[in-house]
Amino acid sequence: MRRSIMIAAAAGLTLALAACQSGGGTTDDETTDGGATGGEETSSAAATGTLTIWADELRAEPLTDVAAQFESETGVTVEIVQKNFDDIRPEFLAQAPTGEGPDIIVGAHDWTGELVTAGVVAPVDLGAKAEEFVEVAVNAFSYEGSNYGVPYGIENIALVRNDGMTDVAPTTWDEMIAAGEAAGGQYPVLLQQGDAGDAYHMYPFQTSFGAPVFATDDTGSYLPELALGGEAGTAFADWLAANGAAGTGALQTAITADIAKEAFANGESAFMVTGPWNISAFTDAGLEVSVLPIPSAGGETAAPFVGVQGFFVNATSENQLLANTFLLDYVATDEVQTALYTSGGRIPALTTASDAVAADDPIVAGFAAAGEVGVPMPTLPQMGSVWDFWGTTQADIISGDASDPAAAWQTMVENIEAAIG
Repeated sequence: MRRSIMIAAAAGLTLALAACQSGGGTTDDETTDGGATGGEETSSAAATGTLTIWADELRAEPLTDVAAQFESETGVTVEIVQKNFDDIRPEFLAQAPTGEGPDIIVGAHDWTGELVTAGVVAPVDLGAKAEEFVEVAVNAFSYEGSNYGVPYGIENIALVRNDGMTDVAPTTWDEMIAAGEAAGGQYPVLLQQGDAGDAYHMYPFQTSFGAPVFATDDTGSYLPELALGGEAGTAFADWLAANGAAGTGALQTAITADIAKEAFANGESAFMVTGPWNISAFTDAGLEVSVLPIPSAGGETAAPFVGVQGFFVNATSENQLLANTFLLDYVATDEVQTALYTSGGRIPALTTASDAVAADDPIVAGFAAAGEVGVPMPTLPQMGSVWDFWGTTQADIISGDASDPAAAWQTMVENIEAAIG
């Protein structure tokens, strides 16, 4: 049935294109309604017969086959332009307002706030399809009540255990530290920080104190209101100090990402908080590892940030109907999402594809389970004013440079509020 629906939709698009094409797109005299969602009517003159997609090397190749299928069934040409991932957002922001640039870009969900504020991306109506995605993936692209992306991949951190050193599956920070010490490694746990701190890797422990970075509304959407202060924030700051240089020493600013990775691969700790990007280094070193949920330090659930990759539609594109059909009927399938997983390593956002991959890979299953309690990285533009103050303050408390953790945390909150305005 699904295949029949796709072919019928493709036939409709082909007829629309035939009505407006004799060798190109629109003329200067033609007008369109620029409908952004699949449920809106779009003038046949809006279709140029070509969809342009910007993607990096990890996404460009897996999209080739589905693009060929779309071309075969609709007669629409799909041009995939490979770009460096870091160049996609700034170049799109520069070109889209002038009516230039691609019809579709592949990017991270935390671009959403900036792209929406700039007016360069259109809402995407997932409709009933929304129920087929992992919930956090859909929530990630929600901004001010509208959805702006078609998700395809999810990633988050978790607790990675060296099974050769311990079989303990800790549910609390204290259990983890005790098991790590009993395992006999140099470090009870490896949690990367560095001189500038690392609020991303520390965030699940902060949330376990009930101190999320921003408040949320009834739907779970972020509000531009800081929520990391108050008693919960102070309790977290005191915990940082208690486990820093002046306390147990479990947290160290000397532990950078590279040092943590190498130390764990060398068997110097039974536990490390990290993401799937480091697993191959550990298995290549001969380690047997398991992936577990991050234990709680403050009594509440330790919720890591979840990053979601997906597709945005250009708000100035004349081909929004084509773009939505391509994304919802062709890209948002188990086959394509699994191919993107194989290329880039991110867990599929479609539930059926994710479950299938997890069934064959316990490492994927572990990260997926750890991410089930996670929260999307905030898409608010205000988030850009948070990171430096946040990470530096944590590092100062851990290293002992901040003699009064509570006061340092309160100063950080005030500085962020001033920066946000």
